[in-house]
Amino acid sequence: MNELQKHISEIGVVPVIKLTNPQRDAAPLSDALCAGGVPVAEITFRAAGADEAMRIMLERHPDMMVGAGTVLTTEQVDKTIAAGGKFVVTPGLDVEIVKYCQEKGITCFPGCSTPTDYHTVYKLGLEVIKFFPAEQSGGLAKIKALAAPFGMFKIMPTGGISIKNLAEYAACPVIAACGGSYMCPEKLITEGKWDEITELCRKSVEVVKEARK
Repeated sequence: MNELQKHISEIGVVPVIKLTNPQRDAAPLSDALCAGGVPVAEITFRAAGADEAMRIMLERHPDMMVGAGTVLTTEQVDKTIAAGGKFVVTPGLDVEIVKYCQEKGITCFPGCSTPTDYHTVYKLGLEVIKFFPAEQSGGLAKIKALAAPFGMFKIMPTGGISIKNLAEYAACPVIAACGGSYMCPEKLITEGKWDEITELCRKSVEVVKEARK
């Protein structure tokens, strides 16, 4: 794993965030994440202005590990890089985007859920991959099954992860970190309940630490 991947793995969780009002919410949200011990954020392109949100968060906290999610095009990769984003997450496996990220020198976590996906990213030389949608694709049981022939990968499951099943995932040795929107639900962001987001982050970090003992 590279240094970014190692740092994310040490934290153990990655908040997946949809920001509809970056100008209002990006800065205080970055404060809330850092206060909760989770200086990492995946800002999805499911909402306009994801690149603006990344830029604002990184201006406020330059050491944060902020990247883009739901990346579907190389243009979005370019926007991520221009904003200072440090990684790219794709919902599926797009070989063109993975190779483009490699050319540009930015870490890519492609969404994978089948042996064919795993075999493809193995040939691309990746070490850490996203497993998506995790619960709907077979969950931890499938992750463990795929780890038998593909033990070289560390996995970032996303999709259906919550505080309720976080410990189960985090305890598995092949899991690098768990992605989830539950730490930053849209309702709490819209209502500006930053303390509650901080507490969700803090609790998540504690769950991961306990599960890894």
